[in-house]
Amino acid sequence: MSARTARAAIVERPGGPFVLDEIEVDGPQDDQVLVRIDAVGLCHTDISTRAMLTERLLPAVLGHEGAGVVEAVGSRVRGVGPGDHVVCTFRSCGSCTSCTTGAPAYCTARGLNSLGGRAAGTSALTRRGERLNGGFFGQSSFARYALAYESNVVTVPAGVPAGVAAPLGCSVQTGAGAVLNVLRPTAGEPVVVLGTGAVGMAAVMAAVASGADVIAVDPVASRRTLAVELGARAALDPVDDPVGAVRDLTDGGAACAVDTTGRPEVVASALDLLGPRGRLAVLGIGQSFPVEPMTLMSKGITVRGVIEGDSVPEVFIPRLLALHADGRLPLERIITRMPFETIEDAVAASACGDVIKPVLTFG
Repeated sequence: MSARTARAAIVERPGGPFVLDEIEVDGPQDDQVLVRIDAVGLCHTDISTRAMLTERLLPAVLGHEGAGVVEAVGSRVRGVGPGDHVVCTFRSCGSCTSCTTGAPAYCTARGLNSLGGRAAGTSALTRRGERLNGGFFGQSSFARYALAYESNVVTVPAGVPAGVAAPLGCSVQTGAGAVLNVLRPTAGEPVVVLGTGAVGMAAVMAAVASGADVIAVDPVASRRTLAVELGARAALDPVDDPVGAVRDLTDGGAACAVDTTGRPEVVASALDLLGPRGRLAVLGIGQSFPVEPMTLMSKGITVRGVIEGDSVPEVFIPRLLALHADGRLPLERIITRMPFETIEDAVAASACGDVIKPVLTFG
């Protein structure tokens, strides 16, 4: 199959901006799926990865929350076909112990979600003959066309807008999965969500949907207001002693907490605001943080790292879609659609807190 020409956002230098240009995307190999991307979420992982890329991996195409329509499939693909609406998610090998025991987010073949080329140094993505690094999260969907794999695409009903489906591939399943798959609060249990960006808001919505007593913590007033509108009982400013406030609101401490910030001082406060036998899900990536063993032992606290919401995407994404269809996961409240050409504006809007979840759309 001949290559497709696609508009793409390219990282050309370490820490540099996304540069818009035309690229060529090869046709699918045996196990690959060519997806026409109609919408793609901008995730903090894309922004942080852009800052960390070295010259060896550049130029590169990122993007890992793509949604659109399958245009072609490789000869060994059986689960999807041309015309299917899909969301692209993280890639996993399918054969390691993690994958075969229902934990593909912890696949030991971590390189499958890294940037890289094909055999012999070739690449599926080129720009006027120049090799581009791709394959980010098995998709590199900051482009009109993306090559994914049968193992990391999930079909969605044709009536679900691509702009709603796209964030399910990472940020929404990460936040919602931390609550529904890991913490699993019972009805009425106090759950505190620290940081209400896209991941945190997904956790808030999932906790509300599970019947938990939800408290959000965020420095941005508009996000605190939205958290309450989405069903949180209270939303606290972190400068106003959230630990004391949570203890007062919960009669001694929360049952569960979700940290999406990765900030040592926030993780420390999360441990303090938990009650006896509290559970903490750590989702944020940031600096290392010290933990006093006696803090954990004296209250019997469980700290759990979570990647991709402990999700099995082909099972969990349909569950999220069902919650959305039932009105209990109102993703439209956190999504702001922006033209793909304005990707740098989306980065800025996300950084300053004006936008919770930017979703870039192709016209």
